[in-house]
Amino acid sequence: MTEVTQGATVRIHYTGTLEDGSVFDSSEGREPLEFAVGSGMIIPGLDKALPGMTVGEKKKVTIAPEEAYGQRHDQAVMDVPRNEIPAEIPLEVGLQLQMSGPQGQPVPVTVTALTDESVTLDANHALAGKTLIFDFEVVSIG
Repeated sequence: MTEVTQGATVRIHYTGTLEDGSVFDSSEGREPLEFAVGSGMIIPGLDKALPGMTVGEKKKVTIAPEEAYGQRHDQAVMDVPRNEIPAEIPLEVGLQLQMSGPQGQPVPVTVTALTDESVTLDANHALAGKTLIFDFEVVSIG
């Protein structure tokens, strides 16, 4: 029986939940997620759970923030004067924008608060600081 190994291309069906049971992502109703094990395409905690599994095998793993999207960082939250945001951007809490990082790389940020004078932007991943629970099944190993 073929087992998942580092570098193997696998396809999995999964459901990701938070500790309170709320679903944050799922492949239900979609094609299985396909990726190379150990390539960094998925969070480390899920990647590490795959080697040794076989097609049809199911597993449930609880992944600490350090093996998922990391801890939240207060320094990733910034207040920007509202007049520095282009007027054509319709600002609202929850809006996702892109800023440029130090080397010009895109940095996704989310508007978390608005006042007449400033806009609070958060560059933390939405799941940063959260423990994630994944129920998944190996669909194929290529």
